[in-house]
Amino acid sequence: MTPKPPNKPAELLSDLESIRALLGDDFPDASTAGEALDPDSIPLLSDIVEPAPPASTGTPADGEPREPSVRTAFRSLAERHIDHELRTAASLILQEVIDDFVPQIEAELKRRLEGRLDKLTRPPRS
Repeated sequence: MTPKPPNKPAELLSDLESIRALLGDDFPDASTAGEALDPDSIPLLSDIVEPAPPASTGTPADGEPREPSVRTAFRSLAERHIDHELRTAASLILQEVIDDFVPQIEAELKRRLEGRLDKLTRPPRS
């Protein structure tokens, strides 16, 4: 069941504003996304997770919690994944809204250009 897109431009503009507010100012532009990625800024697993101590012959107690750094690393990884998924979904919604507006924008530009062309090609009045 697909939702019916809003018909009013004000509703679409409101949706765009809410998406922009959700993404914030740090959302990279699609044209500069590849340029902004610095390979050295991507953390390695060894940077996030501390090496485990040597395994002992005994087994850990059943109620003993996992190492906090491992939990933090998994939580951080999950948060980054969710953030990526949200940004991807927001980008798709934004593109759909833009695609909905393109025909209206093209029609308005054509109307204005034709009006301007008529003014420029009209013979001057004497």
